Amino acid sequence: MNAFCKRALDLSVAFAGLILISPLLLVIAVVIRVTMGAPIFFRQVRPGYKGRPFTVVKFRTMTGDGSQSDPSSDGARLTRLGSFLRRFSLDELPQLWNVLTGEMSLVGPRPLLTEYLQYYTPEQARRHDVKPGITGWAQVNGRNDVTWERKFAFDVWYVDHFSFWLDLRILSMTFWKVLRREGISQRGHATAEKFGGSGHD
Repeated sequence: MNAFCKRALDLSVAFAGLILISPLLLVIAVVIRVTMGAPIFFRQVRPGYKGRPFTVVKFRTMTGDGSQSDPSSDGARLTRLGSFLRRFSLDELPQLWNVLTGEMSLVGPRPLLTEYLQYYTPEQARRHDVKPGITGWAQVNGRNDVTWERKFAFDVWYVDHFSFWLDLRILSMTFWKVLRREGISQRGHATAEKFGGSGHD
């Protein structure tokens, strides 16, 4: 029943949300195109449910692509517009499409980099026992302003305690966290330091 209610919530909110905020999405897309050029969206393969890869979609907030041919740090590539979008989590809005297609949920552990899979302990890897989410228990309990170990512990706690009512609680807490702009980035980083394994990050 919880799984059915969760999917029903995902579909209704994602569908209604994409329609209601479509003017805002259009404005953001136009501003990105004018100030940063193409592409408008940032797409990257991330591990989803059971570690299966999918392509996450976000608004682009940085110049370049961060590849070896563009070795600048995330902080150096983050644009003024990108910083504003991240401050209010507006860059995450296109992920409502990922929710609509069933690759993500509104609530769940955040989809992280594929390269992190090799570093998870068996306990940390349990974060993939549910679909990744736009927001999650870790996001309302510190977001990027806590250690990786604590974030993963929050993720696993969510896996073990998931309920429809917990999702509603997390969504309401997310609203206030976004308004207060808390935990957006780790001190000294544009978002957070890369994870290299417990005890090594």
